[in-house]
Amino acid sequence: MLVAIGVPSVDALFRDVPKAAWRDEPFDLPPHQGELEVERALARLAAQNVPAGSVPSFLGAGAYRHHVPATVDHIIQRGEFMTSYTPYQPEVTQGTLQYLFEFQTQVALITGMDVANASMYDGASATAEAVMMANRVTRRSRAVLSGGLHPHYRETTETNARFAGVTIVAADPHPEADEDLAALIDDKTSCVVVQNPDFFGRIRDYSALAAAAHAKGALLVVVVSEIVSLGAITPPGEMGADIVAAEGQSIGNPLTFGGPHVGLFATRDKYVRQMPGRLVGQTVDADGRRGWVLTLSTREQHIRREKATSNICTNSGLCALAFTIHMSLLGEIGFTGLAEINHAHASLLAEKLESVPGVTVLNDSFFNEFTMALPKPAADVVEALVGHGVLAGVPVSRLYPDRPELKNLLLVAATETNTEADMDTFAAKLQEVLR
Repeated sequence: MLVAIGVPSVDALFRDVPKAAWRDEPFDLPPHQGELEVERALARLAAQNVPAGSVPSFLGAGAYRHHVPATVDHIIQRGEFMTSYTPYQPEVTQGTLQYLFEFQTQVALITGMDVANASMYDGASATAEAVMMANRVTRRSRAVLSGGLHPHYRETTETNARFAGVTIVAADPHPEADEDLAALIDDKTSCVVVQNPDFFGRIRDYSALAAAAHAKGALLVVVVSEIVSLGAITPPGEMGADIVAAEGQSIGNPLTFGGPHVGLFATRDKYVRQMPGRLVGQTVDADGRRGWVLTLSTREQHIRREKATSNICTNSGLCALAFTIHMSLLGEIGFTGLAEINHAHASLLAEKLESVPGVTVLNDSFFNEFTMALPKPAADVVEALVGHGVLAGVPVSRLYPDRPELKNLLLVAATETNTEADMDTFAAKLQEVLR
């Protein structure tokens, strides 16, 4: 096999893996055991985790703990959904197609866009796909990324760009400085990618930037990592966004130690033929009855690879279903009410934490997450607070390890799951750690 593919050794297959990640010796694993013994061993390992729901938790940075009604889990486990087949045959998958159509409608409504697809893998891959789509629409290959874009989203986009011949221009991350992205747009720019609220929690009005991008023939891509925020802030479509890429985990999908998540993707009608992924459309059958079908399936298992708008072969079906059920249970009033509670809790938390000596909240605007400056490295503070039974937030240095100027910054999120007692505990323990 090595000879056939022209590789000299097995090690050469792994040349892209950093040497620091290689192991020269076997893993120290126990010998084989029976099922009961294995269950006990794994339970002991799992007990070392500190689940976000077991202690006061203020973690965020793109993954948020929200209350998911028991109804959601009950419905997604019904046999009709658990055994449903991928919807290539509309005659036998009308139920799956219908809920995906409703999912698309919900996403289009909350983002303020014309049309949405049947979901992506997650927010990061949706962002990368948005840049690829903008390149197809504009026939250009240069993307400008905001410094406020989540670093994981930026890295995913840069990885895709590297193999697609796309030039990426990324502004520096800064929690307070205003960036002039319009100045970075030229006649080769396909899109400008921003996030709202951004990685540091700031809320912006990107209407002027949208106009500046359109004047140069570029598109505006708006990323949303906390979808609940759209119940309170101006949706991207009303700011002039051409493409919206978002993470929908907050609705219907628990944290589950990092996944799976559900990516959201929406755009304008005029760009729909360049949109990646699946699209479910409404139609009528031969008898005039309403029904649903997959449409505009320009994916590589249907057409030539070089003509495909996406190499994504499926969507996050079960997670999209959970999103749809939760959103249906909330309704419009419930969705905006949930957003109001989140913002109120975050505002109260910011007041309590800023009263701690040495702590400064840097945001002049935020939804349910903000950035604090501490008098010592945030990673050390977070580690100390774990010992006090508090998950204090995410040190910015964890996501930007090569930026020493950000080492004292801490991202803190509050949702409807955080009580005032949780906040008081956080503030008291933080003061104790900083003393």
